[in-house]
Formats: sequence, C-alpha cells, structure tokens
Amino acid sequence: MATKIIRHKTNPFLENVNIPIGSKNIQISTLGKDSNILVNQNTGEITGTHVIARKKVDSEKFVKTFADYMAFTFDLTKAGNKTLRVVMWAIKEQAIGKDIIDLDKFTHEAFLESHGFSKTNLSYTTFARGLGELVKAKIIAKAQKAGRYFINPNCMFNGNRIAFTTLIERDEQERNERGYLPEPEQTELGELER
Repeated sequence: MATKIIRHKTNPFLENVNIPIGSKNIQISTLGKDSNILVNQNTGEITGTHVIARKKVDSEKFVKTFADYMAFTFDLTKAGNKTLRVVMWAIKEQAIGKDIIDLDKFTHEAFLESHGFSKTNLSYTTFARGLGELVKAKIIAKAQKAGRYFINPNCMFNGNRIAFTTLIERDEQERNERGYLPEPEQTELGELER
C-alpha cells in the first residue's frame, strides 16, 4: 500500500505543534506561551511541579545527550537517533540562519566522512528509515524539492542549551478502577477529608 507523501511550501512548524506518540502527547510551543509556565496567570491554575537539572557538557556530549533525550521523548529507534545526529550536523553545516536543510545521499556521505565513519556505522537504508521517523515525529518535514527538509525550530536549533520537561501524571481512572481511595484533600483548617 503506497503511503501518501506530504510536502510543504512553507515551514509547518512556525505555529504550536501537538504530536501524539504512543501513549504520550507531546506539545511543542514557545516557552511561556499563553502565560502557562507553572501557574496559569489568567486562571491561577497550578499545573504541577517543575524540576530542572542543569548540566554543562562539551560539544560532543551535548550532541549525544540532546539526541538521546529527543529519542526518548519522541520514541525514536536507533535509526531515528542516528539520523537525528546527521540532522544536527547538517544544521550546523548548512542551516545557519535558515530553516531548511538538504538530507540526501550526499549529506549522508559527507557526515560519514567528517566523522570517520563507514557505511557500516550508518547505512543509507538506515538513514532513510530514520528520516521517515523524524518526519513522523514532526522534527523535520519534507519540502517540495526531494531531499530537502524543513526543520522544526521548536525542536532543532543552532544553539547551546535546551531544557527538556517530562510531565508525569497519575492515571486517576486506573487508580479508581483498582479501588484506591481518592487523594485526601486538605481543608482550610488543615484537617484531612475523604
């Protein structure tokens, strides 16, 4: 069965992006959009606890850590993770000030050569499969010209820092089905109610 190929005239990632991946729903937007960081300033709703771990690493470790976190977040296979590293290299080499890059066999070969890898480290077939994963995850999008891709500037950038946030929520429906009592609520007097 042939899969429909979607190509874009303009970068589809300039607006907020919502990506369903398995049991996760990943929302990508500019930090602080709609005054919704930890407390929604419009409604006063507290959205949870934010944990930040800051770590300084060299450039090589940054690329590896970034790719590993992206692979975890977007459920990428090894092919997707390896291809993501090619994309990051291509952004550094070709995309300064642009949101479009070439990811073709020439880019693949140039990446292998610049890193001293052979095709056994990353075959073109694996690279192509990884590109498909990155398109599906909305990290990149095919442009009109074959081999050319838009980068999602909310995911990929030519910077030196990024913060990953994973929100973990308890499935209250599952807790109720298993017969757990609801979480106790605190009254104004500090007493617990059930």
